[in-house]
Amino acid sequence: MDYTVKNNIEKYIRENLKESRLKHTYGVAKIAVELSELYGSSVEKAEIAALCHDMFKNISIEAANELVKKYELNESVYLDNLNLSHSKLAEIAARERFGIDDRDILNAISYHTTGRFGMSTLEKIIFVADGIEYGRNYPGIDEIRKKAFENLDEACLMLLEHTRDYLVSQGVSCHEDSLKGIEYFNKLLNRRNNG
Repeated sequence: MDYTVKNNIEKYIRENLKESRLKHTYGVAKIAVELSELYGSSVEKAEIAALCHDMFKNISIEAANELVKKYELNESVYLDNLNLSHSKLAEIAARERFGIDDRDILNAISYHTTGRFGMSTLEKIIFVADGIEYGRNYPGIDEIRKKAFENLDEACLMLLEHTRDYLVSQGVSCHEDSLKGIEYFNKLLNRRNNG
């Protein structure tokens, strides 16, 4: 691991995240390391991706919108939507500010909010670690936490379905990447269980 990069990231998040978000970020990193060890994935990559994943969560919506326009992200999806744009902006910052060029790390940061079709093991780990971090509390989380340490694919599906159901209950549409992720994990798990 390049400790200079890690130190620079940690300095940035300590200076730019609220205390509660910083605590969440380190909680995600802790779980990501545990899951990486369990599933044979790179602990170093997981830690870097986890430290970066929410680095733009505490910026103002105005600042986020400026960056969405600057980097020509899909404005119909990301403008005025920090819940979705922060992951794409964090991926850009990881690449441009911290020189991270590992596509797996960048994808794990970029898709940690929505998931997607064909996620890598690292992407799954960051997605799940973010969803089950010990500061989070929502109906069904204990079952998802348990499943995360038994079957990572099932935990991803559970989290994606939980997010979809929550968004629908709030009258908000679910991101296309999440819906494709649900379809992907359903097919993957059905094939595995029937094959």
